[in-house]
Amino acid sequence: EVRLQAFGGGMVQPGGFWRLSCAAFGFALDDYGIGWFRQAPGKEREEVSYINVGRKFYANSVKGRFTISRDNAKNTVYLQMTSLKPEDRAVYYCARAARLIFSEWGVPSNYGYWGQGTQVTVSS
Repeated sequence: EVRLQAFGGGMVQPGGFWRLSCAAFGFALDDYGIGWFRQAPGKEREEVSYINVGRKFYANSVKGRFTISRDNAKNTVYLQMTSLKPEDRAVYYCARAARLIFSEWGVPSNYGYWGQGTQVTVSS
């Protein structure tokens, strides 16, 4: 069974750092691209980052602050977040991409499997 599990959410102060994990089950991570998305209350889901075959992409809103990485041995993708802002508060989801063009990594319909989401709150 193909499954993704995002975990590691929590509460952090503005300017702080946090790391999310996305564990993959039922498939080998290095065969697929994995994306991180987030959804804040009252807003649409938006892209955060994507990793595949050594290529990494970031939304402008997180570029320079977030880092995506992958540990194939653990079949896990990480999202390291630094310099967190209140506007980073959201439920974060990881998802497995179907075959896609890199320029379309931020399109949710290009992802066939989604994890359940983990809440990140940035507040003092």
